[in-house]
Amino acid sequence: MTTTLEPDLVSTGVGKVTMNTPSIRLEGITLQYQTKTLFEDLSASIHGSEWSVVLGRSGVGKTSLLRLIAGLSADATGQVSASDHLPLENRIAYLNQHASLMPWLSVIDNVLLGYTLRGEKTTALRDKALNLLEHAGLANNANQKPLQLSGGMKQRVALVRTLMEDKPIVLLDEPFSALDAITRLHIQNLAADLLRNRTVLLITHDPLEALRLGQHIYVLSGAPAYLQRMTTPSGSIPRSATDVDLLCHEAELIAALSQGEQL
Repeated sequence: MTTTLEPDLVSTGVGKVTMNTPSIRLEGITLQYQTKTLFEDLSASIHGSEWSVVLGRSGVGKTSLLRLIAGLSADATGQVSASDHLPLENRIAYLNQHASLMPWLSVIDNVLLGYTLRGEKTTALRDKALNLLEHAGLANNANQKPLQLSGGMKQRVALVRTLMEDKPIVLLDEPFSALDAITRLHIQNLAADLLRNRTVLLITHDPLEALRLGQHIYVLSGAPAYLQRMTTPSGSIPRSATDVDLLCHEAELIAALSQGEQL
């Protein structure tokens, strides 16, 4: 089954960079988890330079979809490639469901961790990191350790770390789930601004979040799982959470999710 989830001056809010943001092609993907077949001959295209959002019930394979795109599913068969025919390696930033902060490092050093691990100098990057932390409401926490932060603050640090990687392809696995409603809206707005024109694939359980951020919205369901394209609201992202049109689309998404198997 084939589904189209279908670069470039990028504004990061802290400077501008030019990068190639390709679409991603999945062809004939088959993946088993224990005795369960998650995907069988799955083919899909993820749009370049735009936000694609996938919803689905727990256990259907949403995280597995991100992991195989990131090259972390050794047991998967099939092909994952970029539209520009260049390797995906080193062009993907992946934020998983857990903050995974180093407890002995300060917030700013956690944000710069990727550069440190690669042996790159971080002195010139600290101002950019502080700027991003300020946008995320964490400027006063830059020198604190993770144990001094709330769960939502840790999640924001992890998101800032992902933004600092400055990659053309960004995979986000429920990055806003630990945030309260108002902070969630603010950080969604921040991510939409800083990741504009990137190839973004967002996994979420929240229909409203999908409708605010999705330029292409899909429901993953079934066993083996397949992608169903949903109607996307008009207007640029991030859409207003108070837009009454989103309520109608939210009802459609909930109906599609409720048709999935109980897992």
